[in-house]
Amino acid sequence: MNRIPQLFLFATLAAIGVAQNGPSPAAPKTTDQAFKNIQTLKGIPADQLVPTMQFITASLGVECEYCHVEGAFDKDDKKTKQTARKMMEMMFAIDKGNFEGRRAVTCYTCHRGNARPVAIPLIAMADGGKRGVPIKVAVPEDQGTSVPAVVDPILEKYIAALGGPTAVQKVTSRIEKGTADLAGKQFPIDIYSQAPAKRVSVMHMPNGDSITAYNGTVGWLSVPGRPTQWMSASDADASRLDADLELPLHMRRIFNEMRVMASEKIDGRDVDVLQGLRPDKPPVKFYFDRESGLLLRMVRYTETAVGLNLTQIDYADYRDSGGVKIPYRWTVARPRGQFTIQVESAQQNVPVDEQKFAPPAASGQK
Repeated sequence: MNRIPQLFLFATLAAIGVAQNGPSPAAPKTTDQAFKNIQTLKGIPADQLVPTMQFITASLGVECEYCHVEGAFDKDDKKTKQTARKMMEMMFAIDKGNFEGRRAVTCYTCHRGNARPVAIPLIAMADGGKRGVPIKVAVPEDQGTSVPAVVDPILEKYIAALGGPTAVQKVTSRIEKGTADLAGKQFPIDIYSQAPAKRVSVMHMPNGDSITAYNGTVGWLSVPGRPTQWMSASDADASRLDADLELPLHMRRIFNEMRVMASEKIDGRDVDVLQGLRPDKPPVKFYFDRESGLLLRMVRYTETAVGLNLTQIDYADYRDSGGVKIPYRWTVARPRGQFTIQVESAQQNVPVDEQKFAPPAASGQK
């Protein structure tokens, strides 16, 4: 397949950059105020509609055109769109009537990556997984221990492995240049970071630059030939970690509770797992190499109207850059696909043009 699905591209761009968001310059709107012919998903924040569609397409293993008329999403020409509305209403009713409104049943509960619900038990695979069902990555409801004497040594070892707290604090800006492997295609990418919380990723594509940006107040996505998309509050919160150049030093402040989970293995290496918790927000998991202390993986979730979208980021190729170690390669995996960024050069504490963080309206972009 030569073209890159639009929903996957938007999700990819969000994860490449900071994928963070503040409110858009205009007053927040609901879906029925911002879009045409919204019937089932009325009243939710408008910026949740695309993440919700991403959750649905991932749950059914389809693309937008399965339910929508391409270029005219408001039309009701396809029977699958009518069916989707009925299925969502049924799902909401099940959760309301049986689980006190908690989101216990979702599209994925029955579909498991198939357009038609899975009604027959699936055949087990040799690797322990099941045909058509992804291996479990993380469960938000996992339990663990939050004793500081157990949690703190893991964080302290991580900070020491990076070069120590002083080295981490000295980094005020960073410019990275490399390549993004997206859906089997490679594109040059530049990433600009500025403390305390500004980050812009520019992916150079044949038809123009695709930009993901956050300037400390607002976040946005721009893709050639499409209107600017202001990023959802949930995506913003989940990705705030990417913008923080001093994240290792701030974990205890960001999360009001951190738990040590059961140890796991990543590529044969023993890892210590910490789960960060905050009130009324999905948890975030951090996987640290027990030998080196370095962060190997982060798993986080974003809220949608119908369920949680999962993102897994694997970090590798740590190198010294200006006295602090940073990953030169990271792979971002979501239910519908994954991509890898390989950094070729990184500079610390270099000037970054403030105009790069100007939102489209301020910079004259349309």
